[in-house]
Amino acid sequence: MDKFTTLTAVAAPLNLINVDTDMIIPKQYLKTIQRAGLGKGLFAEMRYLEDGSENPDFVLNQPAYRQAKILIANDNFGCGSSREHAPWALLDFGIKAVVSTSFADIFYNNCFKNGILPIKVSPEELEKLLDDAERGANATLTIDLEAQEIRGPDGGTIAFDIDPFRKHLLLNGLDDIGLTLQKADRIATYEQRARETHPWL
Repeated sequence: MDKFTTLTAVAAPLNLINVDTDMIIPKQYLKTIQRAGLGKGLFAEMRYLEDGSENPDFVLNQPAYRQAKILIANDNFGCGSSREHAPWALLDFGIKAVVSTSFADIFYNNCFKNGILPIKVSPEELEKLLDDAERGANATLTIDLEAQEIRGPDGGTIAFDIDPFRKHLLLNGLDDIGLTLQKADRIATYEQRARETHPWL
């Protein structure tokens, strides 16, 4: 998993409430367990018209936001089913951070496990960030995980809270497997001792 330290990027405004995981990645894209390529299905029902062409009105199809790496969403983002394909699709598209006033618990946890930083802010702070994001490529946001700050294009700063352990994992690029492998020497010692003391197992 890539380390998350500081991210400076265009933020795309998705001012919708209750965006569920089926909206993030529709069910027809769940046949694979490969993470690569899922970005094409991100928000597919909003991004594409019935004939398969791009919907020019959808934010991520607009020139200013095609390279967005931050998503500014509204209340209750990631609700619905617990599909891990949702953060996979966001990450494959290039989204590395999602800001909202609230997240569904399972989606929130899945983001951390896949290297995406979900940030909770107040409604007033969200309005300011949406306003910044509406300015498109002319205004970038900076997310500093170490300082726990979002810095706007005009110099304003928004502080955010994050669990210290989850912060440590993101800063060091550690998923569950990476965290376990940090104790590889101790695991190997245990396994060797177990073979010596219980050779019949």
